[in-house]
Amino acid sequence: MRSHISGFARDIWRAAPVSFSGRIATLWGVTDFLSTLIEWIRDLDPVLRTLLAGVGMLLETSVFVGLIVPGDTIALVASVGVTSTPQFVWLVIALVLGAIGGESIGFFLGRWAGPRIRASRAGRKLGERNWRIAEHYLGERGGVAVFLSRFLPVLHSLIPLTAGMAGMRYRRFLPWTASASVVWALIVVSLGSGAAAGFDQLAGQVKGAGFIFAGFAVVVAISVWLVKRWFLKREQRHLDVDAKLHDDPTP
Repeated sequence: MRSHISGFARDIWRAAPVSFSGRIATLWGVTDFLSTLIEWIRDLDPVLRTLLAGVGMLLETSVFVGLIVPGDTIALVASVGVTSTPQFVWLVIALVLGAIGGESIGFFLGRWAGPRIRASRAGRKLGERNWRIAEHYLGERGGVAVFLSRFLPVLHSLIPLTAGMAGMRYRRFLPWTASASVVWALIVVSLGSGAAAGFDQLAGQVKGAGFIFAGFAVVVAISVWLVKRWFLKREQRHLDVDAKLHDDPTP
């Protein structure tokens, strides 16, 4: 019986199509799929890939694109294509400039049209509570809130607008957002390019490397989630707008 099963499995393997979709369906197709995806990203013109990543970061904060496609995703996908030190450096520069530009646009939009944006349809979809949390967090932490919001979901799209509405000076806002953008870009590009390079080595030595890589990616994702959860818990007293309202009930 066992020989029949193994023969059946071998027949399926031999009959599997060599097409892209067929390889994904096979046991080791994950490795082929990841290799194909990485090669496709690397085959893009490095200058075009870097420019697209920078523009994506510019749009991420300034027009709420980050609420749909997070900047982390844009940066990680672009960093997978990095194959040299110059590409690494230029991608970091593009991401930093894009992030600074996007958050600066958000800041000045908040300064000039913040209340109208907040009252708009898109602003209402973000939720009044999120706006209040952003205001409270900025009031509690000042420039530190600008830096830390780069690593917090939703808030990193709202804090620049809120800072502009709150009357924060741009010369105070800029150093905080620039330093956060540099730290963030270095971390994300290092993770993305390092993971792709590690997969290249693994794929050439281990059969089914795609599953090992996918498992590692899940572990990393869970670890990042746990770190963010710890970070949010640590910052909770500064984010808890309800506690502030309870302590100070005056409007």
